[in-house]
Order: sequence, then C-alpha cells, then structure tokens
Amino acid sequence: MPVVESIPRSAVRNPQSNAEVIVSVRGLTKVFKDFWGRPKARAVDNVDFDVKRGEVFGLLGPNGSGKSTTVKLLLGLLNPTKGHIEVFGHSPRHVATKARIGYLPEESYLYRYLNSRETLDFFGNLFELSKAERDARAEQLLEMVGLSQTRTRAVGEFSKGMQRRIGLAQALINDPDLIILDEPTAGLDPIGCREIKDLILALARRGKTVILSSHLLSDVEDVCDRVVIYYGGKVQALGTLNELLAKPDTLRITTPVLPRATLERVLEILRHDVSAGDVRVDNPTQNLESYFLEVVEKAKRASQQTSGAQSGARVAAYLRGGAEETIACEKVLEKLSLPEISPAAPQPAPKALPSVDEQKLDQLIRTTQAHPSQPSPPATPGPEPVDLKQADEKLSSLLGGKK
Repeated sequence: MPVVESIPRSAVRNPQSNAEVIVSVRGLTKVFKDFWGRPKARAVDNVDFDVKRGEVFGLLGPNGSGKSTTVKLLLGLLNPTKGHIEVFGHSPRHVATKARIGYLPEESYLYRYLNSRETLDFFGNLFELSKAERDARAEQLLEMVGLSQTRTRAVGEFSKGMQRRIGLAQALINDPDLIILDEPTAGLDPIGCREIKDLILALARRGKTVILSSHLLSDVEDVCDRVVIYYGGKVQALGTLNELLAKPDTLRITTPVLPRATLERVLEILRHDVSAGDVRVDNPTQNLESYFLEVVEKAKRASQQTSGAQSGARVAAYLRGGAEETIACEKVLEKLSLPEISPAAPQPAPKALPSVDEQKLDQLIRTTQAHPSQPSPPATPGPEPVDLKQADEKLSSLLGGKK
C-alpha cells in the first residue's frame, strides 16, 4: 500500500479573509515594574495581530516570551502599559463580553471539594443559566469529556489529566464564541490529545474562534490556521502555516514504488538539470502521532481488550448547534473506563440452625445442680491500720523525749 504524505489539517480549512475581526491588537506593550516603579521586565513589546471569526490562532514561543501575558491582557486580567486591545469591538474589561468568552488556564483552578457535577453547576450559575439548561449542558459535557462515571468524586482527588477534562468542560459551559486555551493537552495521553484537537476543529467549523497557546508544536500544526511566534516579547513571525512552513526552493515528488529500471531512467532525466547531490530518493514518513493512532485503531478492530482509557465520546449537542451531519473527527476527550463490574452473584441462603436435643439439655442441667461451683477464695487481707498515738511515742523516744 503506497504511503501518502500527510497534509496538516489546518491546510484543509480556509477561513474567509473578510470574516469579522474578533480580537484586534495594536501596539500592545506590557512593562512590569518593581516596588520603586522602575521597569523590571518588558513582557510584551509593540505587538500587532488580528484574530478573525472561525479561526484557530496559535500563540507560540519559548518560556517567558510573553504568551501568557498576552492572554491575560486579552482577558482584562492585566492592564497594558501601552497599546490598544479590542475583543468583540469592546475593551477587554467590558463586562458584557465576558459571557461570550471561555477560558482554560494553564493550571486548573478548581474548588477541590466540589464534585464534577457541582463544579459545572457552579460555573453555569455564574453565567445565569437556568437550572434546566445547566443540568442538560452538564450531562452532555461530562459525557463528552469522559467524566460521567466520576461525577460524584471531588475534583481535588482528580489526576492532572482529569482536571484538564473538567477544566475544558467548564470553559465550554456557556457556549462561548471565543475560546482561549492555554496548554489544553497537558497531562493527556495521545488519544486524548488527538480528540482535543478534533474538538477544536469542530468548534472552528461552527464559527467559534479559538486562541491556542501551546508548547507542543505538533498540536499547533494540526489545528491552527495562523500562528504568531514570540521571542523577547516581540513578534518574530506571523502568518499561515503554509506560508511559514513551505520551502519554495524545494520540490517533493511522491509516487508508488517504481521498478528499478524506471527509477534509474527518472534519475537520469533529473541529473541533466540538477547535480546528483541535490537529488534524494527516500520513503515518505508519517508523524508518530498518526502511526500511534493507526496502531490503536487496528487493535480495536481486532477486538483487543483494554482496561485503560477509551475514546468515542462526541461533541456535546449544544456545542454542535443542532447540526445533524455526523463529522468523523467530532470526537473529544476519551471516556474514562472503569473495570467491568459483573452482576452481583446470588447470595447463598443462610444455614438453618441445628435442632436442640432436649434430653441432653435436661441431663446437663441436672449435672450442674449436683456439682455447684466452688466458692470464691477470700479476698487477700489488706495492711493493718496504723496506731497514731503509738507511732508518736516511738518518734519522741528517738528524738530524746523532745517533740
């Protein structure tokens, strides 16, 4: 079977260039100062970019390059030192726009003593959703993120991967138009990572705008339409993945396996125009994630059993917007699988008490009456009481008659 070079999923999607601008950033600068008001760090330095409706926009850069600071500025958690930000045409501090934003922070900040169901109910109440709507969305989200079997466990007992799941669910409880995800696949296995990326693509197809900050470049390459690369707080590169990753001075030709004679003729033709050292013949490869998922899928088709996590949950119905079309990649975080519990075995009937032999019982009573138990031994006598007058006379004689 010939190997076909994989195409990034982002290359399939082509958001319209005239789409509505959801986030607009111009000249954004953030300088942190010390106690005395002296500049300490320039986290973001004169940054410009736009994010349009239905677009998946990636924020890339090494640690400390300004990604998290940019996210906090977009959310209104920090004030810019200089520059202009608009989110849905308003300032990031405009309260009404908060209801249209979903945010998954890098660290999951949850109330550890609430369970999964109570957590989603709490966040849904913050958005003033009705009780019926909160209940319906919570059930769909718990099923979607694979936590329907652990709804009564306190989230403080969750592993990091499970906390990312419930964190993603709370970020989507209000059906937001702008979703900001900071390291959404941290702590998840490869299947969970793939399904998170499928969810992002499904949301983008519905017209949602997603801003993704991640250190996993393969995640960004699979889902993002455009990316911005930070270094030192400045934008070093900005554009679509095709623009940034394509090598226009190199051409790759992929064919099925050719007979040796045919390959020699092709190479001979190529060597007329280029030197032999510039021509390379090899087998194209797929990325490790694609290979991993293919192996797992083959094992599933072979009915291999597993006691680990399984995939298969679909995007919550309200997030699909009532769409009837079944999309193959609309699968999200794997459902946690629990060991299969067999039906309770029938309990054995209680044993019947043995019947009493009354003749032996009468004989035992007569024997006890003929030989009564021995009386208890007398108690050990305690010390005799002390004669105080006699003791006083002895003390006086020892002291020479003096008291």
